[in-house]
Amino acid sequence: MRAPIGHFDHVFPAPDRLDDLVRPVADAVRGWRGGTPAEQIVYVETNPEWADTAVFVEHYGKELLDTSANCVVVAGKRGGETTLAACLVLSTTRVDVNGVVRRQLGARKASFAPMDLATGETGMEYGGITPVGLPDDWPVLIDSAVVELPYVLVGSGRRSGKLLVPGKAFAELPNAVVLENLGIPA
Repeated sequence: MRAPIGHFDHVFPAPDRLDDLVRPVADAVRGWRGGTPAEQIVYVETNPEWADTAVFVEHYGKELLDTSANCVVVAGKRGGETTLAACLVLSTTRVDVNGVVRRQLGARKASFAPMDLATGETGMEYGGITPVGLPDDWPVLIDSAVVELPYVLVGSGRRSGKLLVPGKAFAELPNAVVLENLGIPA
C-alpha cells in the first residue's frame, strides 16, 4: 500500500494494525462510524527519533509540513468547573487558546492542559495525542483548514507511528466542532 501523502516505508489501513495503536485509538477505529470508511484511515510507522518537525519532513516528505496537524489538550475553567477539550490545528499555526477556545468553551480562563493530565485522561503518549479515540464527552475543536485537506497527518496515540486521515473525517468525530480561525499564524 502507498501512503496518500508523504513517503513512508510501512503503510497499512488502520483497521489492520489495531495492535499497533493505543487502546482508545484502536477502539475508535474498530467502532468507526460516519461517511468516511475506516479503511481510509491509514497507519504509518515512523521513527520516534525523527519526531522534530524539521527532521520529520526531511525524512518523510516536505509536503507534510503543509498537511500535518497538531492535537493539543486544553483546560477551560469557569468557577470551580474545568472542561477538557482537544484542539486540532495545522502544524504551521498555533491554537488561539485565549480567544476562540476560551469563548467556545464558555470559560473564564483557558490554558494548555499539563502533560500528565493530558496523557492520563487520553491514554495516549505525549507528542502522539490524536483526536481519534478521545473521551466521547470532550469537545473536539477543529480548525476549518484541517477539514478542507484531502489527507492530514496526525498522531496515532504513540510517538512511533502516525495516522493519515481524510480531513473531512475529523468533522465526523464525536462532539466535533469545526471553527474558523482556531489556528492562528505561529
